[in-house]
Amino acid sequence: MELTFKGGNCVVLSSKQATIVFDDNLKALGLSGVKKADVQLLTNHNLKGELIPDAFLIDGPGEYEVKEASVKGIPARAHLDTEGELNATIYTVIIGGTKVAVLGHIHPDLSDDDLEAIGMVDILVVPVGGNGYTLDSVGAAKMIKAIDPKIVIPTHYADKGVKYEVPQAEVADFLKEIGSEGEKLDKLKLKGDILLDKLTVYLLDRV
Repeated sequence: MELTFKGGNCVVLSSKQATIVFDDNLKALGLSGVKKADVQLLTNHNLKGELIPDAFLIDGPGEYEVKEASVKGIPARAHLDTEGELNATIYTVIIGGTKVAVLGHIHPDLSDDDLEAIGMVDILVVPVGGNGYTLDSVGAAKMIKAIDPKIVIPTHYADKGVKYEVPQAEVADFLKEIGSEGEKLDKLKLKGDILLDKLTVYLLDRV
């Protein structure tokens, strides 16, 4: 399995079975959208995303089996929601024996039921840019501590090549908050089980 970062909150999971794209609103950010995928997921009902031709669209809660991938959508309070609103969806995907969770722009307070629904996670994709738009470094660190993944992929942070609606914080702020230097990779490639004895943060190149 491979995980690549496209910018904003958009990541792509690729395996022999399927290509799964999360939060492709890249054109709204001044970037090129993903042209081809088997499955497209949107974490927010109000996200201005471009539909990928012929991709199976999932944009809300539920359980799905697509192309040998198990997808679970968990209703969540979006970062800009008032209490009681659930306009966001957290996704977990099991593909090739690896479980990935993508949080999207959620409120930093998850209930015990939310955490139970997410379950044990190998890889957590979490936005960190803050400034009232999404999770900031403190909120992201809180999520990481609660979910306890093996690997963290931060997204949605300051990037001169991305035209955010709201300026985003530097990823260095997040790394300082969680006490990690981060390891830079062009993409995350996994074969077999993830054998790590401590939390690892990977900073993926935008491709």
